[in-house]
Amino acid sequence: MRAEVCITGPRLFRYFAVSAILAAAYFVAGKLGLRLAFVHASATGVWPPTGIAVAALLIYGYRMWPAILTAAFLVNVTTAGSAGTSLGIGVGNTLEALAAAFLVNRYAGGIGAFADSRNTFKFILAAMVSTAVSPTIGVSSLALGGYAHWATFGSIWLTWWMGDTVGALVVAPALILWGVNPRIRWSRTRIAEVVALFCCLILLSRSVFDGLLPFGVHNYPLEFLCFPILLWAAFRFSQREVATALVVLSAIAIAGTLRGDGPFARHAPNEALVLLQAFTGVTAVMSLAVGAVVSERKRVEDRMRRLAVSDPLTGLANYRQLVEVLDVEIKRAERTGRPFAVVFLDLDRLKKINDRHGHIVGSRALCRVADAIRASSRLIDTAARFGGDEFALVLPETDEHGAREVATRLQERVAADKEVPRLSVSLGVAVYPKEGDTADGLLASADQALYAAREYSGSGR
Repeated sequence: MRAEVCITGPRLFRYFAVSAILAAAYFVAGKLGLRLAFVHASATGVWPPTGIAVAALLIYGYRMWPAILTAAFLVNVTTAGSAGTSLGIGVGNTLEALAAAFLVNRYAGGIGAFADSRNTFKFILAAMVSTAVSPTIGVSSLALGGYAHWATFGSIWLTWWMGDTVGALVVAPALILWGVNPRIRWSRTRIAEVVALFCCLILLSRSVFDGLLPFGVHNYPLEFLCFPILLWAAFRFSQREVATALVVLSAIAIAGTLRGDGPFARHAPNEALVLLQAFTGVTAVMSLAVGAVVSERKRVEDRMRRLAVSDPLTGLANYRQLVEVLDVEIKRAERTGRPFAVVFLDLDRLKKINDRHGHIVGSRALCRVADAIRASSRLIDTAARFGGDEFALVLPETDEHGAREVATRLQERVAADKEVPRLSVSLGVAVYPKEGDTADGLLASADQALYAAREYSGSGR
């Protein structure tokens, strides 16, 4: 469990402010959910407060439980039953949320549960298991208090559990994902695509569940038409957008079903809601799982792409990326007429370092040089490991004088490193187009300048 600390001053004010907002949101969502209580006044198939509570405990910690207990008690005591049964229901709701948060923190990575498919699946299991706590305690409290018959225990329990489970699977992921990553960094094209996605989702959802189909009958089993939109969200966006699409779909489906439209409409409203929530729950499981797999694959592809153009030891660009950058700079220089420079570096006496201190220290020496190159270059420069103990630094729009200043600064930074063994580098500079008008020509000229400096003055020149 997450370690809790004593909170004072501004943190205490923030705690109470967040608690008040959480309690208010829980209370409003609970009252709206209980308006759809058909099998019993305290049991509904639509219960968003579970998702709100689980998300709050995962984001802000277990210390938020008093706000959940208070709100749950107030929701029920102002609806039906006695203070005793309302307290029992409130305790059940709170323990349910705490159980879900504990299971997710312990086994599914906490608020990072949706980072990979395995933890996403564990989150789904935690949501389905923990949501059995509230209906068990709640229905038992109602039956013991005389507000429910034991003969109806099963039907009330199933409705209660279905509402809590879907609340955890639909509402909690959206709140967690937006809470963890609230920033929107979309291009205009991306914004247009997401607007198109949600417009299509709303249109199809209303056509399936809200009677917009141009037919006389509004109960065709066409709920599968929504799946391609959810797949669109999963493959083109992130799980955050998938979770948001699920919330929108669920809201439209509930509203349409209660009006008697859609494939799950029945004469008995509670039966319709239970069937709809079963569909919504399965859809949420499938969508979140697909979204997790797609996001995981994108991260692997990004990593493989970075590895394809970077040196695994130093993290600098590799030879392939270096040549591509040089080709781009040559084309840019041809358009603008401005020169650019290449600084070629060689770590002196790497073989002696390996022989005396071992290859681990030698690898560390290469990384130390790479760190010095990074610290000496600009954001527009490209640093690369050419191979072995050789490095290159591409300096856009830089003449010979500027390149020599960078080389001197880099050499001084390496010499100032106090870590043992002490290091030195030899450098050569080549400027386009004076020393070469091709990538190979520039690298060869810089390499020749390096070895000429070393032969003339020794290492570290």
